[in-house]
Amino acid sequence: MLAPRALDPLDQLQEEHGEALSLAHLVEAKLDRLPLPGAGDTLARWRVLAAVAAHDLSLVKLFEGHTDALAIQAELGAPAPPRGTRWGTWCAEPPDARVTLAADGAPPSVRLSGTKAWCSGAASLTHAVVSCWNAEGEPCLAAVALGQQGVTVTAEGWQAVGMAASGSVDVRLREAHAVQLGAPGDYVRRAGFWHGGAGIAACWWGGAFGIARMVRAMSGPKPDPHRLAHLGAIDVALTASAALLRESAAWIDSRPRADARAVALRARLAVEQAAGEVMLHAGRALGAAALCRNARFARAMADLPVFLRQSHAERDLAALGGCVLEPAEGVPSWPL
Repeated sequence: MLAPRALDPLDQLQEEHGEALSLAHLVEAKLDRLPLPGAGDTLARWRVLAAVAAHDLSLVKLFEGHTDALAIQAELGAPAPPRGTRWGTWCAEPPDARVTLAADGAPPSVRLSGTKAWCSGAASLTHAVVSCWNAEGEPCLAAVALGQQGVTVTAEGWQAVGMAASGSVDVRLREAHAVQLGAPGDYVRRAGFWHGGAGIAACWWGGAFGIARMVRAMSGPKPDPHRLAHLGAIDVALTASAALLRESAAWIDSRPRADARAVALRARLAVEQAAGEVMLHAGRALGAAALCRNARFARAMADLPVFLRQSHAERDLAALGGCVLEPAEGVPSWPL
């Protein structure tokens, strides 16, 4: 069964902090200095995301958001963020929560007002990249410091047991000072949008790998044939989806400016399906005892289904079907 590349610094941090390992620890140890997606070593970036996810899915939710924010700013030509800062990427756009952007003196200085939903890690971050809308109704992107008077981190907006530790709450902005990033529409127009979307699949895969690793460890020295069959099914799901992730990373690195929409959708949907298979067989292999008496296993089994719902399910399948009918240049269809 394929495992993420060993990360000695992460292993050391796990020994030092255990379940209390936080985004701040990862940033302080400079584990967030990942290769940029599409820069020639995308797989190394994804392996780090997968390794953190195998340890803790709520933690990788914050870590992925932080590293994505760094990548977005680099791609849009923003100054490098100050060292030690911890970033979120808050770009969900539910219909009942919208942030508006208004000019504030000379560009790129702006002010943000409104409510931002699904703000993972809001209580523990220093800054965030947020999606917003200007007066012309155009989608924009801005970087905002969270420690200012115009930012209120609420305790509202999250009721799920799964991923509870991600702290994904509502944040209210009231004339908060911010800096606009790029031009209107740049967030989704840039090549890295789909690179980041595929990186989420690496997080999902890492979560499934973490569950699989626990199943293997709890199977005992002489597992019965039924448990062995479940381990075999888990192995098939993980190795097949890992192969597609490796292929996708290589494709992105070979065509960093190309439209990676189909590649990202395919990777996300394949990993989502594989993760579902892993959870199904994990629960059947270990039964109720592991779910009720092993806190880490139970938490991972509760977290991963919630994290997977970041997928758009049948909407993404339909979008991928459209790509199959009209493939983008350089995107192979069903090669062997």
